[in-house]
Amino acid sequence: MSGAGAVLASSQWAILAYFLAMNFLYLALFFISIWAILRHIYSMSYRNLSEISKSRLAPPISILVPAHNEATSIVSSVKALLRLNYPAFEVIVVNDGSRDETLQKLIAVFELRKTKRIYHQTIATKEVRGIYVAKLSSPWARLVVLDKENGGKADALNAGINVSEYPLFCSVDADSILERDSLLRVALPFMERADVVGVGGIVRIANGCSITQGFVQTVRLPKQWLPCFQAVEYLRAFLSGRIAWANLGSLLVLSGAFSLFKKATVLEVNGYDRSTVSEDMELVMRLHRTLGDQGRACYIEFIPDPVCWTEAPERFKMLWRQRDRWQRGLGQSLWKHLPLLCNPRFGILGLLATPYFWAVEFLSPVVEVLGYLVFSIAAIAGLSQWKAFAAFFLLAVMMGVNLSLLAVVLEEFTLHRYPRVRDLLRLLISAVCENFGYRQFTALARFAGILGFLRGRTVWGVLERRGLETTA
Repeated sequence: MSGAGAVLASSQWAILAYFLAMNFLYLALFFISIWAILRHIYSMSYRNLSEISKSRLAPPISILVPAHNEATSIVSSVKALLRLNYPAFEVIVVNDGSRDETLQKLIAVFELRKTKRIYHQTIATKEVRGIYVAKLSSPWARLVVLDKENGGKADALNAGINVSEYPLFCSVDADSILERDSLLRVALPFMERADVVGVGGIVRIANGCSITQGFVQTVRLPKQWLPCFQAVEYLRAFLSGRIAWANLGSLLVLSGAFSLFKKATVLEVNGYDRSTVSEDMELVMRLHRTLGDQGRACYIEFIPDPVCWTEAPERFKMLWRQRDRWQRGLGQSLWKHLPLLCNPRFGILGLLATPYFWAVEFLSPVVEVLGYLVFSIAAIAGLSQWKAFAAFFLLAVMMGVNLSLLAVVLEEFTLHRYPRVRDLLRLLISAVCENFGYRQFTALARFAGILGFLRGRTVWGVLERRGLETTA
């Protein structure tokens, strides 16, 4: 065998070994998740949310809603947030230099007026141009609108933290919807443990659902296959990934669309970092690193039943932009906190979670794209190791099918958010079909994100939205 042939042969077996190890880790995380979800469901059977909603022990929460050009859905989103089932909370919308009618709609619908409320810039942000509130007698008295120069999502969240009054703050995307009891459920860990720093809830795809007045009335899957594939992907990521890492005490990311934090601790680390496009993950990693360096506990929890519904891209162009940005942000956060990697001082987080995110979450698109390339070149050159190719196909595709099917089955037998049989069947079909084309497309988008990270690209990218009221 020539030198080129030997390199191709060894490359095929090396890629195969990588996928074998990766899928072993996926399965291990999945079984940890099953145990964790069943334990959570059992513990919730002894809790009465209606009593908790009336309890004085429930800590008050400031809900932060960064908004940039969100005129399409901002009014319905804010109305829904103001009707959440929770004892004490405020809603702070941060208009981050919108060029559309976001601010004008908020002022008109909620009858807001500019106030002379003092703004303490505890965390440095872009200039705040005004703070608007409703009358104390108004049904919208809990609403505060902050108008500021455009500085990005992280800057907007920092401005919201500056003006917030309560000890906990919840970040919610302006194009997302929380279920009525979501705040109650996500705040439970803070009521049970004093050393909890952050808690996240699950994010689900709203496309196809019946939505009126800012609430999901009927849960349905979208008719288009692209958001259906994303629904399966979200189930797999949240139900078999984040739950497992949270139970290992090593969760590195909470979704920016829906996460709850202890404000005092976030202020200690100077809020969100404006230099990254993944401010959610970077903040969690910085909390782990800073508190770990100080010898303090940093408990980041994940709860599977507080639901945040969000609009998923329905066009491949928008999906590409989203996954490209997510991968760039992942690389930025991991690189910024490189000292966590294989650091025994941080326990499982340093020795297992951080290496996993580097080797699997960050590098897997590179290995997958190279895998398809290497096996294709080997086949064309007549140097293909057919046993290795068959094993690669089984691990890269069929194992992905099995993991997706397991995630759908786990959802059905535990949380059961899709009541119709036809939706369950559609999820199962999507779990199979997403591995033939969709998975390869997202791998390419993530590969492009890695290249963008290496080039230092920090552009956020604009996603087109139809609006939550029209997703059905």
